[in-house]
Amino acid sequence: MTADNRPLPFSYQFLAGAIAGVSEILVMYPLDVIKTRIQLQVGSGAQAEYTGVIDCFTKIVKNEGPARLYKGITAPILMEAPKRATKFAANDEFSKFYKKLFGVQQMNQPLSILSGASAGAVESFVVVPFELIKIRLQDKNSPYKSVGDAFLKTVKNEGPLALYNGLEATLWRHIVWNAGYFGIIFQVRSLLPKAQNPTQKTLNDLAAGAIGGTFGTLFNTPFDVVKSRIQNTVLKPGEVRKYNWTFPSLLTIYKEEGFSALYKGFLPKVLRLGPGGGILLVVFTATMDFFRTIHYK
Repeated sequence: MTADNRPLPFSYQFLAGAIAGVSEILVMYPLDVIKTRIQLQVGSGAQAEYTGVIDCFTKIVKNEGPARLYKGITAPILMEAPKRATKFAANDEFSKFYKKLFGVQQMNQPLSILSGASAGAVESFVVVPFELIKIRLQDKNSPYKSVGDAFLKTVKNEGPLALYNGLEATLWRHIVWNAGYFGIIFQVRSLLPKAQNPTQKTLNDLAAGAIGGTFGTLFNTPFDVVKSRIQNTVLKPGEVRKYNWTFPSLLTIYKEEGFSALYKGFLPKVLRLGPGGGILLVVFTATMDFFRTIHYK
């Protein structure tokens, strides 16, 4: 077995995923704020406050200040370590499990998709409360001052279980994204020329991760739109929840706003998660390679 493929204990996988996740979010977070703003607005054309990525970015900076592009970053920073660590570690563990289960020696694309989907399901339970707080802080009309303020008021006013609003939509979002991401990465890596040096290996990982992130985003954006709207809903006494279960909510958005509304925020999302997927894979792989030099010395 080559050094690049030698297994590492779960703790190394977890730490490598955490480092990769925090690296990605520090670079790409403003695009996440822009994505959420566009997803939360109802209506299009002249009725829409933001007409696109540049318009949203410009208005936020002009009207609210550049710091607003980083509002709520504490929640995803706290979330990114367990989220990304869980994603990569769970994917590695599920890959080993499914190879044993189906009696194969090497991964193939169907198993890569299955492992990715399984990892996404596990990841969902970790991220839901952090995602809910983040979405509520990113809203232009957010009444919350900080992560702590949003957390305490949500629990006080809506109960602890409110932190898990949107769990079902989050499950769909993460299952679909991870299945696409890891499935495409496997396919792209198999098509790329074998790396002859560390630079080529980094470029291959960057390309595979970026393409995987792009396809994952293409597949899961409608679920992300629904998740954002469910999690940003704070009900008044006697009010009926408009967005609740995923597929009825998808149908409601489609009927009221058209098919394109299901892809609101797609451009900033893909601009983040395409390159971001590449950054994730490169940092994770490089960190795991570094840990192997320590563990096997």
